[in-house]
Amino acid sequence: MSNTPKIRFKGYTAPWEQRKLSDVAGVYDGVHQTPDYQDEGIMFLSVENIATMTSEKYISEEAYERDYKVRPEKGDILMTRIGDVGTPNVVETNEKLAYYVSLALLKPKGIDSYFLNNAIQSSAFQHGLRERTLLTAIPMKINKDEIGKVDIAFPTDVNEQRKIGENFKQLDNLITLHQRKCDDLAILKKGMLQKMFPRKGQKVPEIRFKGFTGDWEQRKLGELLEKYEDPVDTPTGGYERVGIRSHAKGTFHSYVEEGKALEAAKMYRVAADKFILNITFAWEHAVAITDEGDAGKLVSHRFPQFSFDERLKSHFFKYLMLDRKFREYLELCSPGGAGRNRVLKISDMLKYEIRLPSVEEQTKIGEYFDNLDNLITLHQNKCDELKLFKKYMLQNMFPQ
Repeated sequence: MSNTPKIRFKGYTAPWEQRKLSDVAGVYDGVHQTPDYQDEGIMFLSVENIATMTSEKYISEEAYERDYKVRPEKGDILMTRIGDVGTPNVVETNEKLAYYVSLALLKPKGIDSYFLNNAIQSSAFQHGLRERTLLTAIPMKINKDEIGKVDIAFPTDVNEQRKIGENFKQLDNLITLHQRKCDDLAILKKGMLQKMFPRKGQKVPEIRFKGFTGDWEQRKLGELLEKYEDPVDTPTGGYERVGIRSHAKGTFHSYVEEGKALEAAKMYRVAADKFILNITFAWEHAVAITDEGDAGKLVSHRFPQFSFDERLKSHFFKYLMLDRKFREYLELCSPGGAGRNRVLKISDMLKYEIRLPSVEEQTKIGEYFDNLDNLITLHQNKCDELKLFKKYMLQNMFPQ
C-alpha cells in the first residue's frame, strides 16, 4: 500500500505513517445479551441504527451502570461488526448511549475522529477488514480483537487530518440534507395520496384544489380502458424489450441478443401513454404507464397495453393505481399457485371500480404528484451524485 494519497491539501507533502488501528484507537464491544428494554432511559443502539445514531429502544440507568464500564463519548466512533461489517459513524452527543455487541466502539488516541471515520471507509481499510471477517458465519462478523489488527495510514500532522475530516464531514452533511429532503417528500406524497383520493365508502377526497366541488363519479375500468395492440413479427435479429418492475416501480429496458428471441411468432410494439401490466406478476403490482422512452420497444403477449378513454387522464390514473385496494384486487384476480403460475384474468380486472373527478381536476392532481415526483427524483439524483463524488474522494484522498 502506498503511503501517499493522490489528492492532498496544498502545503502538505510529508508521507503518511502506517500503523495498526489498535495503535491509534481503543477497540471495545457492547453487551452480548439482549437487554430488557424500557419505554425511556438510556438510548440503545444496534447495527441497524448506525446511519442515524438514533433508536426507539432504551435500557434502564441501572443496567447501563452495571453493564457498561467503557462508554461512548462525543468524538468516539461506533462501527458495525456483525451482519454488516465496517460501516462507521461518529458519536455527536454528550448524552449517555448504550450499544449492542453488533457494534464496536472505537476511542481515538491522538487522531482526529472525522479523519478516522473516513479512513475506515477507504478501500484499503475495508479490504483489511474483509480479510479478517468470518464471511461464512451466519451472520457474517469480525471478531473484536481482529479489528485492531487492520492497517491504517494517516498523516502525522493533525492539521491535515482535521482538514480531511472536515472535508468529508461537510460532504456527509450535504448527502444527509438531500436524503432527508427526499425522505420528507416521500412521506408527504404518501400522505397526500391518502387525502387527495376518496377513502373507501367516500365520494370526495379530504383535500381538493380550490374551485372543484361535487361527488367523484364511479366507473368500472372496462368503461375507461380499451385494449391496444400493435403486433409485429418477432425480429430475427436483436431488439429492445420493455419490462415492468413489481410494486408499481415503473418500466425498464433490456436488449435481447440475436438468437435469444422468444419462440412466439408475434410480439407487440409499445406506445407511449398506455396502461401496461405483466399478467404473470400483476399480483405483485407489476403495472406502469408507458412514456416516450418505452415507445417503439417490444413486449410479448404477457404485457397487454390499454388506451385511456377521454374521461380518464393517464397521469391521474398513474397515481390512482398506486392505491393498496387496487393492488389487492389484482392479487384476487390472479388465481393459481406462486410466481408465474398466477395469471391475471383481464376480464376480472376490468370490473374494478374507481372514482374519478372531472378531467380538469384529474389534470391538476396529476400535475401536483408529477411535481412531487420530480422533486423527489431531483434530491435523490443529487444524493447519488454526492455519494459517487465521496467514493471518488475516498479513493484519492487516502492511500491505496
